[in-house]
Amino acid sequence: MFKLRRRRAAICGLVALALLASPALATASSGRPGGAAISVNPDDLVHLNQVQVIGTHNSYHEIPPPKEVALRRQFIGAADDQLEYRHAPLPIQFQSQKIRQIELDEFLDAKGGLYYKPQIREFTQGGPYDPVMKQPGIKVLHVQDVDYHSTCLTLKLCLSEIKAWSDAHPTHMPIAILLELKDDPLNVGTFHFTNPEKWTSAAMDTLDAEIRSVIPASKMITPDDIRGSHPTLEDAVLTTGWPTLAQSRGKVLFLMDNAARRNTYLVGHPGLKGRVLFTNANPGNADAAFIERNDPTDKTIPALVKAGYVVRTRADGDTKEARANNTSPRDAALASGAQWVSTDYPVPNYGVGFQTTYSAQIPGGTVARCNPVNAPVGCVSARIDTIYTPVTTPTTLPPTSSTEPPTSTEPPTSTDTTGNDAPGATPVAGSPNFTG
Repeated sequence: MFKLRRRRAAICGLVALALLASPALATASSGRPGGAAISVNPDDLVHLNQVQVIGTHNSYHEIPPPKEVALRRQFIGAADDQLEYRHAPLPIQFQSQKIRQIELDEFLDAKGGLYYKPQIREFTQGGPYDPVMKQPGIKVLHVQDVDYHSTCLTLKLCLSEIKAWSDAHPTHMPIAILLELKDDPLNVGTFHFTNPEKWTSAAMDTLDAEIRSVIPASKMITPDDIRGSHPTLEDAVLTTGWPTLAQSRGKVLFLMDNAARRNTYLVGHPGLKGRVLFTNANPGNADAAFIERNDPTDKTIPALVKAGYVVRTRADGDTKEARANNTSPRDAALASGAQWVSTDYPVPNYGVGFQTTYSAQIPGGTVARCNPVNAPVGCVSARIDTIYTPVTTPTTLPPTSSTEPPTSTEPPTSTDTTGNDAPGATPVAGSPNFTG
């Protein structure tokens, strides 16, 4: 439990603030002659909910081969533009794109093989798919049969990649993993697409079990950890609060994207007792700790952050902001104080089928920053997380499918840390270049 450690951290924080308030030390920290600059170690002072980072939306998503995209466009036309985004493998996002929040879409596959033969792959004679798709277990993809390419095909594979990177970098600030549980049927014309298994309460037990099979309890922050002896999870986050960075480095926490599935996940687990995920709840709910507000202009976000909740919002969606180089939603998201700001463009020049310098990055170029709404005095953005290895933009493009050989060992990434954008996006003439 974090309770005893929180008390110690709170005492340390009060001492630090008292020192900063001291006239003599205030002069020294100002950098004036005769005084040394002073900063407080954020590990002991700053809490998990008092920082802000960039996350990625559908963090596994890849661009399909051109044949599949061409066939898909015959049916949905320009709507396919919304699917023209891609992401580097998860470890590269963490290491070289400063990402500390990701999103994975989950499909049940209890017996295995349910998603082994995507229809669009069959129609375009794409050849045999990865045999891991025959194995039982939760699969990671966007839309069954038509938009299925992923950098990590199963939940366990994704989690193994996350754990391996985390183990190699144990001082990273906590990584939030947003899970969207999918089981909606796909209805397009007379086609008969794969009918997903339903996310029942029992199925959600298997989700928790799969997570625990890869990520040990010592590396997770769960609702039980935060609740402690409080009557509800909400009471805990609004009073005692979240753990400090010192208590949460090297750990991950899991969030449920689907507000509609919240009640099912709570069955047999009131207040999320014994569960792994934090639900997407609303203020006033006993399980309210994580709140999703995807509209970055939602004026309730700053108040939610100040109250003690953690919030995820989006800087862009459906490729629209990147195509128009519209930075207003991104800027609103950053200003809102939402702890996790999700994007499809973590670095400039990441457009697929069009050129744009649009990106969503933490101002100043740091991995994380002191939250603009609730960060404590003494927080230093540059010291929150320093794990970052920039890579130069290669001359060749990354693979467009997990089943195709890579054309480069590096994803297109920028070393620019200014957070500034160049003039608007320029559409590519002629047929879209689906390889990026």
